[in-house]
Amino acid sequence: MYFLSGWPKRLLCPLGSPAEAPFHVQSDPQRTFFAVLAPARLSIWYSRPSVLIVTYKEPAKSSSQFGSYNQAEWRPDSTMIAVSTANGYILFFHITSTRGDKYLYEPVYPKGSPQMKGTPHFKEEQCAPALNLEMRKILDLQAPIMSLQSVLEDLLVATSDGLLHLIHWEGMTNGRKAINLCTVPFSVDLQSSRAGSFLGFADVHIKDMEYCATLDGFAVVFNDGKVGFITPVSSRFTAEQLHGVWPQDVVDGTCVAVNNKYRLMAFGCASGSVQVYTIDNTTGAMLLSHKLELTAKQYPDIWNKTGAVKLVRWSPDNSVVVVTWEYGGLSLWSVFGAQLICTLGGDFAYRSDGTKKDPLKINSMSWGAEGYHLWVISGFGSQNTENESDSKSIVKQPGILLFQFIKSALTVNPCMSNQEQVLLQGEDRLYLNCGEASQSQNPRSSSAHSDHKTHREKSPFADGSLESQSLSTLLGHRHWHVVQISSTYLESNWPIRFSAIDKLGQNIAVVGKFGFAHYSLLTKKWKLFGNITQEQNMIVTGGLAWWNDFIVLACYNISDRQEELRVYLRTSNLDNAFAHVTKTQAETLLLSVFRDMVIVFRADCSICLYSIERKSDGPNTAGIQVLQEVSMSRYIPHPFLVVSVTLTSVSTENGITLKMPQQARDAESIMLNLAGQLIMMQRDRSGPQIREKDSNPNQRKLLPFCPPVVLAQSVENVWTTCRANKQKRHLLEALWLSCGGAGMKVWLPLFPRDHRKPHSFLSQRIMLPFHINIYPLAVLFEDALVLGAVNDTLLYDSLYSRNSAREQLEVLFPFCVVERTSQIYLHHILRQLLVRNLGEQALLLAQSCAALPYFPHVLELMLHEVLEEEATSREPIPDPLLPTVAKFITEFPLFLQTVVHCARKTEYALWNYLFAAVGNPKDLFEECLMAQDLDTAASYLIILQNMEVPAVSRQHATLLFNTALEQGKWDLCRHMIRFLKAIGSGESETPPSTPTAQEPSSSGGGFEFFRNRSISLSQSAESVPASKFSLQKTLSMPSGPSGKRWSKDSDCAENMYIDMMLWRHARRLLEEVRLKDLGCFAAQLGFELISWLCRERTRAARVDNFVLALKRLHKDFLWPLPITPAASVSSPFRNGKYRTVGEQLLKSQSTDPFLNLEIDAGVSNVQRSQSWLSNIGPAHQEIDTASSHGPQMQDAFLSPLSNKGDECSIGSATDLTESSSMVDGDWTMVDENFSTLSLTQSELEHISMELASKGPHKSQVQLRYLLHIFMEAGCLDWCIVIGLILRESSIINQILVIIQSSEVDGEMLQNIKTGLHAVDRWASTDCPGYKPFLNIIKPHLQKLSEITEEQVQPEAFQPMTVGKTPEQTSPRAEENRSSSGHGSIPQGEVGGSSLVSRKEEDTTRAEEEEPFQDGTYDCSVS
Repeated sequence: MYFLSGWPKRLLCPLGSPAEAPFHVQSDPQRTFFAVLAPARLSIWYSRPSVLIVTYKEPAKSSSQFGSYNQAEWRPDSTMIAVSTANGYILFFHITSTRGDKYLYEPVYPKGSPQMKGTPHFKEEQCAPALNLEMRKILDLQAPIMSLQSVLEDLLVATSDGLLHLIHWEGMTNGRKAINLCTVPFSVDLQSSRAGSFLGFADVHIKDMEYCATLDGFAVVFNDGKVGFITPVSSRFTAEQLHGVWPQDVVDGTCVAVNNKYRLMAFGCASGSVQVYTIDNTTGAMLLSHKLELTAKQYPDIWNKTGAVKLVRWSPDNSVVVVTWEYGGLSLWSVFGAQLICTLGGDFAYRSDGTKKDPLKINSMSWGAEGYHLWVISGFGSQNTENESDSKSIVKQPGILLFQFIKSALTVNPCMSNQEQVLLQGEDRLYLNCGEASQSQNPRSSSAHSDHKTHREKSPFADGSLESQSLSTLLGHRHWHVVQISSTYLESNWPIRFSAIDKLGQNIAVVGKFGFAHYSLLTKKWKLFGNITQEQNMIVTGGLAWWNDFIVLACYNISDRQEELRVYLRTSNLDNAFAHVTKTQAETLLLSVFRDMVIVFRADCSICLYSIERKSDGPNTAGIQVLQEVSMSRYIPHPFLVVSVTLTSVSTENGITLKMPQQARDAESIMLNLAGQLIMMQRDRSGPQIREKDSNPNQRKLLPFCPPVVLAQSVENVWTTCRANKQKRHLLEALWLSCGGAGMKVWLPLFPRDHRKPHSFLSQRIMLPFHINIYPLAVLFEDALVLGAVNDTLLYDSLYSRNSAREQLEVLFPFCVVERTSQIYLHHILRQLLVRNLGEQALLLAQSCAALPYFPHVLELMLHEVLEEEATSREPIPDPLLPTVAKFITEFPLFLQTVVHCARKTEYALWNYLFAAVGNPKDLFEECLMAQDLDTAASYLIILQNMEVPAVSRQHATLLFNTALEQGKWDLCRHMIRFLKAIGSGESETPPSTPTAQEPSSSGGGFEFFRNRSISLSQSAESVPASKFSLQKTLSMPSGPSGKRWSKDSDCAENMYIDMMLWRHARRLLEEVRLKDLGCFAAQLGFELISWLCRERTRAARVDNFVLALKRLHKDFLWPLPITPAASVSSPFRNGKYRTVGEQLLKSQSTDPFLNLEIDAGVSNVQRSQSWLSNIGPAHQEIDTASSHGPQMQDAFLSPLSNKGDECSIGSATDLTESSSMVDGDWTMVDENFSTLSLTQSELEHISMELASKGPHKSQVQLRYLLHIFMEAGCLDWCIVIGLILRESSIINQILVIIQSSEVDGEMLQNIKTGLHAVDRWASTDCPGYKPFLNIIKPHLQKLSEITEEQVQPEAFQPMTVGKTPEQTSPRAEENRSSSGHGSIPQGEVGGSSLVSRKEEDTTRAEEEEPFQDGTYDCSVS
């Protein structure tokens, strides 16, 4: 409703001594002038600009006679002020304007500016008038005056001797005698016997009182703390005719304020709470409406230490009340008790260093025009003396503080409630939530909207599609779109009284003192009246509303003295010539638009319905015709009491039971908010119905209205929509009410399922209350969201030193900003329906909203709230709701996820209660596995681990681990490895303990190696010797911790258990020839593939069926089967030199078509790491040779898990080959060679054939990587298969060299031989494309069979060193290349080909990690 903005302003009073400091401020009825009292001064201030106009100073002599000034009261026409003094005098001052046309300040404009032209009323608006104050009359009442109150043409004065004086403004008593309070009868209500009890003791007098025009009486507070309401029984104001009522239970009243619009009396009490009473219409008794009090929950340290309530003041529009206490502080509440602001907590009460500030003490306060300002006179002394500087500095500079407010447009123009925008108005600017909401409902506007929305909003979701825009509304950012109101309009029409925004949220109109102006968010321009006389001739009385492109408003025409209803078109010039004017009988108080109808509430308590339509004769005009008038004077005691009037399609029947379905769409009923009572009047359908087609639509006779029915009490705002949506009927046909402190209510329609006949005993609507944490300003119906705004504060006190001479306002107060906020309410409604056993309705409603992005959150919230309430309640719950809620949630696929999320967010103690209702977590875990929802299953595992014995959680973890391995969910696998280790070590919460020398090992042993290695690499950037030293050190490290690790039994068993599972999975992948999966698996989980392959060389790592393996690889790596070329099989590219060039060309070409530019990423990474990687080359090579041939090798071989040799090799197979100097070399080499080559037609054909028969570049990188791994592990049969698929004779050749130069297992050779024969047979029959390649390698095969015949059985560990042979030659060659450019390239067949294959890997090793993993290796090169 109302929100603080910025810092308060301080107005300095020109004073000498602190004794003359002001202590009381009182605004005049129009809130243009403010009277400020000091002990012997009366000053008049102007509101805009806030300047002092005139001061009257009492001479010392008369001042001692009268005593110091006390209170001031204005005459209703602002021509006089009455001031009461301490010694019982009333001084009457006349205010006269001096010297005709003079002003205190005059604006000076540059020459030629438009303001120079003589505009009527101009000077008065712009400048403070010059006034004179003179004392005309002195009245002595001979008793201290307690309270002054202006009542119509009289002044009512209460004195401390128990008398009430009625004084005429001319300063005469008119012969009326004073009324003695002791003679006024008081009773509990007006119905009890005429002779009520009298006050009965002599010293009773009125301490504070205020007149309430709409109740016609006085709310009074007596000096003994009792409160009451005195009303004249008849029109004559005499003691005999007065009667009082009082509530029994208030005995500590301190002050009072009345709200005329809502007929409320707010009594401040000594306890610090405010009790708000209303008068019962039938009995006349005082009824407690609600209390305004701070709760211990929100303000634990201050809620009962505020002291008595000092002042209560209602805002000018009667929509909020401000309360201050004896010990300081300021709070703001809505009419029915929703707290908006309180300065006793948060940044108001504490400095940024956490120390407590003294709360601001307020002596007097008064609201400014339209509630944009609160004038406050602050108190001086503070009880606490420790903070002397604060209090002194304020005393030195006594002044008036102006608090600035921004308010919701709903406070003054309630017809805004049928919009879905939040619109706030400040005194010179408007705040909008940008109207993105409209897209989700109005697809037609999206195109127009998205183009200007994107740059205005900077919304991350604003990409023009409907879903994203509605989502941006839902998640909405916290910032407002701020529109500055045109200063030209404001100059002569301040303050802004009404504002309205159109349905699409693209146009705004504002109304000031005269006329109106409107603004388009698309063009960012204001439109004002061209003729200023027309603007100054109309006063808008009843608010304004948008209808399509038209602005509808009710105004008073000053020159014609006529009430009018006008319609202006937005697109035409703002001029009465383009307006459609309808004259009305009485002043319009409220106006609202529903579909094509305008509903108007007038001062004679009648409601008038008009139809509005575009005229056929021209597109630019709209016509208005009266449809129906309804007199409400029987039901409305005073027209000012009507807060809002709207037309809605809501009725007690929900459309299904109506005989004629089209009537459901008609305007059904009038909703009237009468002083907080929501009254509904429906159309009377009991009479004869008129058939639609018989009657002419223009002369349709509208049905009369039934007598009104009261729907709800304490209503502040009402929201309904006229849209229809079959899917979300519940939400769109509902009526939303905001009820202040009582939260919100929704009047929800209930529908029978599947259009069955409704039960006669079932109500068709139900009123459900629910609490929300924000103050609602708009309802998004389909999105099930409430939008609001909230005050946030920013501290700037650190900018000033604490003991600065003058305490700054920026230090005393935080800077206030208003932020947008929103809240979902669906879970409250579902829960209310379930409580009332309306599960079927809840299900229908929930299913209609299941597509909302936050629907899972709704279910979770509902489960969570019910669980917290029921599981923590002290008494047993007779009818628990949790089982019902659990059953309800099972209807949705999100059930498992909802339960586990809720459990993870509640404390362990409540889990048993939760799972008793929703089911055993073991069963839920199994359901997740069956539904393949592994992430949710993992969450259940954490719950099982806490609720079950370790054996059970291990069993379930194993299940999940295997499934995750199967599905390739690597992140989950890594978590599961960690989890299983944690369970095994018996320390479920903390990670297993490891020696401090080393970081805890994260998965298997493979990672350990990388982690140490990465540490050394990052240190080694200094120089080569350092890197040599650190690398050697770390490479020998793993044997240390692994030795210690074996000593810890439980850990050892646990690691063994995990490794067994990993081995089993790897074995299965190899058996099913899923090499690609095997590569991913090894890379992602840091699995020691090489050492495992060495062990499994003769078992799982054998190739049983070469043909099957070949086919499967083709399929997995998307590698095309070769096709027979048309050209001759022989080709110049056979020899080594050309062969390399061919491959180079091939690689550079293949990056383009197949690869999503992966090589770019690779190159950039590689260049970054170039400098230090190239340093490491030689170092690593020496270590490599040392570790593979040195004597210390043998120890490591004995430990099955951490095999140093393997770790060296896995290192060299992965990280070292990123050496990047190769990359640039490749490209240059291709270019140089190409410039010297002249290609013939057949050669080009050959190259294109080769290109066609290659697979994607990524697959090539992966295959070469696997080839490297299998080479190291000595699985030569797999190497042969990969060589075949890559169709590179050099690979086959290399394998044969290895076989010749060392002893290889005869069984493997035999296997290779038979396998190759099988491939040959298959190629002959099924795949002739392989024949040319097989012919090329035929000589190698013959060599192979020779070797097989003279095979000798080798010794056990030999092949490991054999696997190293290429490893030693290649780094040296590589070093060679990188140091000496293109110089010494080995030309021999073997040398050249091995170099090429290495080089291929080097360049692409940067990407080699991409195929198999997302960033695991990044952590290894930190």
